[in-house]
Amino acid sequence: MASYVARKGPLVFSNLGKWAYNLSGFNQYGLHRDDCLYENEDVKEAVRRLPRKLYDERNYRIIRALHLSMTKTILPKEQWTKYEDDVKYLEPYLKEVEKEREEREEWNKNH
Repeated sequence: MASYVARKGPLVFSNLGKWAYNLSGFNQYGLHRDDCLYENEDVKEAVRRLPRKLYDERNYRIIRALHLSMTKTILPKEQWTKYEDDVKYLEPYLKEVEKEREEREEWNKNH
């Protein structure tokens, strides 16, 4: 995983995508898209595999967002996560976990 560089921003830039991203509201708390994924077993394992620095950054963003939510405030607009800058930091780990799970299921089916 050391050679992987996380993809920044969307694959396709569109006004509709940017509108939907901003409407979701998580960016107003400084969260990234990957911070908001439903934590099924694959996501939990991918999070567990994150390097310590990424894991700590993720936890900081989530704790800050929880604090902001409890105080019913949002970040100043200049601190919102921008659509173009949203880093898909969990993507390579999640793909690896999903691939391993699919291989394991295939192997169990044949043996």
